[in-house]
Amino acid sequence: MANTQTFQRLAPPGRGAMAAKRLFDIVCAACGLVVLSPLFLITALAVGLTSPGGILFCQERIGLGGKPFIIYKFRTMRKENSGLKITASGDDRITPVGRILRKTKLDELPQLFNVLRGDMSFVGPRPEVQEYTDLYTEEQRQVFLVRPGITGVASIRYRNENDLLAASDDPNRTYIQEILPEKLRLDLSYIPRAGVVQDIALIFETLAVVIRG
Repeated sequence: MANTQTFQRLAPPGRGAMAAKRLFDIVCAACGLVVLSPLFLITALAVGLTSPGGILFCQERIGLGGKPFIIYKFRTMRKENSGLKITASGDDRITPVGRILRKTKLDELPQLFNVLRGDMSFVGPRPEVQEYTDLYTEEQRQVFLVRPGITGVASIRYRNENDLLAASDDPNRTYIQEILPEKLRLDLSYIPRAGVVQDIALIFETLAVVIRG
């Protein structure tokens, strides 16, 4: 994704806006962990009892300031997988319970802990593995100006990303050359507008997308 053209540098969001955004994240994540605790338990049991392996999937991603952190998800794949960083629809590594969790986005619930820890925000650019962030141009690396999010502009637009990858003869190439650059463009467009009001709107849009399926 090399690009030597000049580009407009984005100013980091203001301290006041980021402080309000962080407070919103902490309050909502704490409340979510309490209110959704029964759902956490049910999901954990479903994952643990239907396939061998741990309940959680943990992976290093790159976040705020280009620093690595460990992201948490409910495990949706069999323990013995190929190590591929992307997943297409119909991937035989996905467990039956995992398909349900992915469709309903319940596999993302443990990221509430990431939000509470300060690794992530509810809304922001989706964090990628270093294998992909090493390919970013200087312009694209501006996504590291804000915390990565559970959802965001690109996450909503590419909610059916797995279907696009399934239709490709080379999913990894398609992701790197076609999907990822567009996702980064969308995520960069969010940064100047980052704040509580925009986040609330995107959270409701995400919920609507999940409900519609």
